[in-house]
Amino acid sequence: MANITSALADIFGLWGEPLKETKEQIDRIYAEAEKAGRTDRPRIWVTFRPIVAETDELAWAKAHRTLDALNKNSPKGTGLNAPAAGAPQNVGSQRLLEIAKRGDVQDRALWYPTVTATNARGASTALVGSYQTIIDSLLDYVDLGAELISIRGYDNYNDAVDYGRRQIIDNIAERQVEGAFIVGHSWDISASAVRR
Repeated sequence: MANITSALADIFGLWGEPLKETKEQIDRIYAEAEKAGRTDRPRIWVTFRPIVAETDELAWAKAHRTLDALNKNSPKGTGLNAPAAGAPQNVGSQRLLEIAKRGDVQDRALWYPTVTATNARGASTALVGSYQTIIDSLLDYVDLGAELISIRGYDNYNDAVDYGRRQIIDNIAERQVEGAFIVGHSWDISASAVRR
């Protein structure tokens, strides 16, 4: 799939994988684009579900409450997260489940129990930590080449308000990363402009 996307697509989307695997994917996508004769590269989009609080300790407590809710509610559901839904068919979700077998925490704040609790259905990888930890973690992906970053929490409305209140986007925008965006709420972090 990477060679088709690399040859034709404007954007290549990745679930939240560890930095090493993300870098390998980006390098492969760019190599395939070059092999296909492209003079431009597909933009890289990475998605996460940050769980944030004032301190790392408070964020981890919140993460475990979130996981408890996911574990409690998923088996009762009839939707995509229901046990009868079977294994995910997309390669990205399959990769997440394989990575989850290596341990709960990858890199500085990438947390995988939410992946296994949801059977890797959709965006399920969490970044857990204080506001600064999350900012630093997101910037790690920007440094690898991600131009689009989608963030949404497990409590969509309240988390979006909290991300704005805590100026996660503004802090990332201070880096003035050319051409980088945080989407989901359509934040352009290169121009420090919020487009909703």
